[in-house]
Amino acid sequence: MVKVIASSLRKGNVVDIDDKLYVVLTAENIHPGKGTPVTQLDMRRISDGVKISERYRTTEQVERAFVEDRPHTFLYEDSDGYTFMNPENFDQVIVTKDVMGDSAVYLQEGMECMLSTHNGVPIAIELPARVTLEIVDTEPTVKGQTASSSYKPAKLSNGVRTMVPPHVSAGTRVVIMTADASYVERAKD
Repeated sequence: MVKVIASSLRKGNVVDIDDKLYVVLTAENIHPGKGTPVTQLDMRRISDGVKISERYRTTEQVERAFVEDRPHTFLYEDSDGYTFMNPENFDQVIVTKDVMGDSAVYLQEGMECMLSTHNGVPIAIELPARVTLEIVDTEPTVKGQTASSSYKPAKLSNGVRTMVPPHVSAGTRVVIMTADASYVERAKD
């Protein structure tokens, strides 16, 4: 176990609180105008999936658990969960739906992800920052709209809704950020 200051914790980190492991879902540093800055952590207990919310002063020490991060390739999804393969030794690992969370919609066959395991149990997963998807539905461009900051809603091939520039039409492949489903650019392929 390593002690780290609370403000250095990020999403996906694993901490040990009272001999129980928690994975950080969100970490937000709050600096009020008056008073001490605090770090708000939303965490999920790995053993039973219970979600908790904790506040620490940014300088407080928190025990970070030793977690092994290895690249894994996504194979398929079934009723048990999401199956990943370690490309080094071809071991297959099943990641449950609650560990996968909201990011499951971005999974594509053959996608390389960073899988975090603690004592061989998958506890967190990190997808690539960007993913290429096709737009299946979007509103037609309205003539005369300013090109500066007018975005229009669009539906992606995985069912997620996002905002895209007016020049993008249905059938266009675009690059999307997996963290917040925001449009980055048109795909170069």
